[in-house]
Amino acid sequence: MTVLNLDQHKKIPPNFSLFNLGFRPFFLGAGLLAIINMLVWYLLLQGQLQLSAPSMIQWHSHEIIFGFSMAVITGFLLTAVKNWTGIDTPSGRPLLLLFLLWLGARISWFLLPFLPEMTQTLLVISAALDLAFNLYFALAFARPILLSKQWNQIGLLVKVLLMGGLNLLCYLGIFGMLEHGMAWGIYGGFFIVLAIILTMARRVIPFFIEKGVTEHVLLKNPKWIDHSSLLLFLLLAISEVFLNSPLLTAIFASALVVVGGIRLFNWHTVGIWQKPMLWSLYLGMVAIQIGFLLFALAIFSPPLHNLAIHTLAVGGIGLITLGMMTRVTLGHTGRNVNQPPPFHTFLLSLILVATVIRVLFPVLWPEHYNSWISFSQLFWIGAYSVFIVTFAPMLIQKRIDGHFG
Repeated sequence: MTVLNLDQHKKIPPNFSLFNLGFRPFFLGAGLLAIINMLVWYLLLQGQLQLSAPSMIQWHSHEIIFGFSMAVITGFLLTAVKNWTGIDTPSGRPLLLLFLLWLGARISWFLLPFLPEMTQTLLVISAALDLAFNLYFALAFARPILLSKQWNQIGLLVKVLLMGGLNLLCYLGIFGMLEHGMAWGIYGGFFIVLAIILTMARRVIPFFIEKGVTEHVLLKNPKWIDHSSLLLFLLLAISEVFLNSPLLTAIFASALVVVGGIRLFNWHTVGIWQKPMLWSLYLGMVAIQIGFLLFALAIFSPPLHNLAIHTLAVGGIGLITLGMMTRVTLGHTGRNVNQPPPFHTFLLSLILVATVIRVLFPVLWPEHYNSWISFSQLFWIGAYSVFIVTFAPMLIQKRIDGHFG
């Protein structure tokens, strides 16, 4: 793990620094979209808004995966690849253009429930902007990797390219050009987002734990766990997206539970529970393992399949991305990651509660299913609202140490 790579060009950062580095606009955009998307999703579920196309679930799923999750991934990877390679990624006007492509597509999707008479026009606009964004991001991420010849990053680049391709499948499905395009694109994108999160988690969480806890610890990371978990996850994704085989899904998911459980055992040390930055990431990984377990158990009880997806989405993607967004923001604005701002523990706790309510309560009290969804949405919105209030000024203002970034 390399140390923070500060800009080599001695630039003087302006007070308004939102477009200095990738994490700034995209973390801010992701936080705002997490709130807005969930509010509109609530209105759709309550029947107060209607969609002619796509369906409500497709609208919500697409924007969580290709809107919210892609914003977090874009912000993180553009920042990380500059650190890995020492080569600049887009800033200033090029970064503004990339962000506007993402934002324009999100606005078009947001307007769909409010302007049903313009559905086709809005979908065409969103497709053009969204796919242009995917291509621009892929090129921006590929450039420093190829120039520095860091071939160990090719796996991540392939995942970024796949996200663009799967988004294309979504739009082909929406426009009636590919029968299963929407389903393949959304579900495939869901698994690629998980794959990117698991890849980055494997790289950074052990490092964060070793450097963040008070006790001396050297975590075990056997290669066989890396290789077997990668293969099993790939097989699980293929089974779920293309084969629709409950038996194969149960087999691969069960194996992932075992392999991932060993990994989490190797990563555990008591010091993580004193650091919200660490327990949030660790519990996010635990949520992913619970999601795999629910996939395995769904062969006996099919309703658990839906709970598995939401465990992975709310607890895995939601908790890990929020934890990473707070840490990256603190570290890359010159602040001490071990001294987070007030309400940091509170906002991470809110997303954890949202996960528990969304996954556990429907099992215990299924008769109140709709209420649990609403409460989970409320805690999700609360978590990202606290994030915006607390971290937006850091994302907009210049680094406190005077460096550019």
